[in-house]
Amino acid sequence: MIHSFVAQFRGAAVAAVAALALLAGTADTKAASARQPDAIPRLASGKPDFSGIWQTLSEADYDLEPHAGRRDAPPGPGVIEGGTIPYKTEALAQRKRNFDARAKDDPRLKCWVLGVPRSVAYQAPFQIFERDRDLTLVHQFGHQVRTIFTNGTGHQQDTEDGYYLGDSRGRWEGDTLVVDVTGFNEETWLDRSGNYHSDALHVTERWSFVDKDTISYRATIEDPKVFTRPWTIEFLLNRRRDKGFQLIEDYCYTLEYEAAYPHKEVKP
Repeated sequence: MIHSFVAQFRGAAVAAVAALALLAGTADTKAASARQPDAIPRLASGKPDFSGIWQTLSEADYDLEPHAGRRDAPPGPGVIEGGTIPYKTEALAQRKRNFDARAKDDPRLKCWVLGVPRSVAYQAPFQIFERDRDLTLVHQFGHQVRTIFTNGTGHQQDTEDGYYLGDSRGRWEGDTLVVDVTGFNEETWLDRSGNYHSDALHVTERWSFVDKDTISYRATIEDPKVFTRPWTIEFLLNRRRDKGFQLIEDYCYTLEYEAAYPHKEVKP
């Protein structure tokens, strides 16, 4: 009788373990399913759809490199693979001059567009509108608008004066959007601490979903006039899901005229 009870107990235990394993397997299957490519938003063409409002939580715009806290920036671990930017020796002197004069010389303070990749790393939301032939990025800061063409067209040839945002041409590698950006001018900085580039800047971006509400953003930066080799930054972009959230136009370049508007003779 005791043997029969033990046998029944063992049988029940085995069944319980099997049930738990089945439940765990089901949970793992559901989790794996959530990570499948089909769980991310897609266009009718099947390409990933990055449309939405996105924002980084990183401190990258304060300083791309690891940095301690200072009066004008919180501490941050940096977003550079390898930790530091490989400046040429002569370029470090210019970087130091920029850092020392950052309180007045940062192009952001002049309300110029932020450039690439800084506009993505800046801690303000931006919105992406995606079609099969292009993506349009509308940034809250400085009313910046950037187009990434994905229709197979090549770079513009006449870029002698360069562009603040460069010329962006994208292609798909599986579910990753690879964007080649050339044709820059030298008027923008890479962050608030004075990291900079020349008109020889070449940026290769890689946009890919981590999940439906998170984008992994990688950018490899080349500039033979300033850096000894290419280097890469990486951080996450998070979808803004606040109810009713929308971009607010930030015409910061009008602030110096605000005392004059509205005109005194016009009553509200």
